[in-house]
Amino acid sequence: MDYPKSVPSVGLVDGRFVDENPVAGTPGSLIPAVWGNSVTQEILNVIGGAGMTANEVDTGQLFKAIQSIIGAASPMRSVVTRLAASKALIDQELGLVLIDGSPGATTITLPGATVGLGVRDVIVRRVDNSGNRMVVQASGTDRIRFHTHLSASGYPFLVLMGGGDWWHLRSDGAGSWWPVGRFDNTPLGRPFFETTTLLSPGGYGALNGTVMKRVEWPWLWDHAQLSGMLGTEAARAGNEGKWTSGDGAATFRGPEGRGEFLRVLDEGRGVDAARAMGSFQGGSIHSYAQGANGSGAVGAYWSDSLTGFGAETREEPQYVSGLLNGGPIFPANTTYQRDAANTLLLAFKSRPRNIAYPGRIKLI
Repeated sequence: MDYPKSVPSVGLVDGRFVDENPVAGTPGSLIPAVWGNSVTQEILNVIGGAGMTANEVDTGQLFKAIQSIIGAASPMRSVVTRLAASKALIDQELGLVLIDGSPGATTITLPGATVGLGVRDVIVRRVDNSGNRMVVQASGTDRIRFHTHLSASGYPFLVLMGGGDWWHLRSDGAGSWWPVGRFDNTPLGRPFFETTTLLSPGGYGALNGTVMKRVEWPWLWDHAQLSGMLGTEAARAGNEGKWTSGDGAATFRGPEGRGEFLRVLDEGRGVDAARAMGSFQGGSIHSYAQGANGSGAVGAYWSDSLTGFGAETREEPQYVSGLLNGGPIFPANTTYQRDAANTLLLAFKSRPRNIAYPGRIKLI
């Protein structure tokens, strides 16, 4: 487009339009047909390029067409797509994709990250909190490039966990979708405490030693294999804090942390030496001799004397029973055992005051 400089017409000065000047006797510009047709065709090209049909009475078409073309060319289009069932997305649906998984398990397949698609963005967001499995799947051999420290090529799918969980992905036109942002990027496998019995959105599960399928959690299985704390199912007793290889083929097991205190691994300091990561450790046994019966003993019975010091006499009796003078835990008001010197020996485990919170672990 340009002014009609090359068109000889009445009233054009250097190809530009001028007004009529009656005083000077110069005529006003006349629009040459070739230029008018050219301008009209330029506008029609924009309207047609937006997929619209030209309408003579619609004076806002050019503006609408420009908006549409800019939106389509932008990585993040101004498009909202709502789904409540499994679906393969098409190019025109990329934008904000809101998915309701409450009817059942859902799989959303992304378009192929091809040269034809180019650089495009999509935000996939879960709107329900039903707990049904929701998968966002790459097309064909495409990959979603997350947790590349575990697998350089990424993974063929991800899962959205909990209402409000979302991932912002960008295609590169070369077979990959790259995460630009997500609801929660806490490191994979991290254990922590929660102040609700509900599972928070963003990729969290209970720290309960559950058995999982390797094909459903491939990144977590890779994490377990590279963690340095993967054991066998047969050796799990006493090592409940470790990952295990499950059935050795199709499953694996996560760490168990329910009802346990967590301790920082010694790692060479020598305070808690020779500990393996994820291994169980019984509580320490503390003993206290109060003196011979009738010679200063605080209580005449086992339970009286222990509870006088605030001990829980019923906690884990298997550890107390191994003491030389411990014997089994006796019910209240029964005769306690004495050693040869007729000395009352009390034994109990120490436990600090505490509050119990649900344990959680990051699964994706």
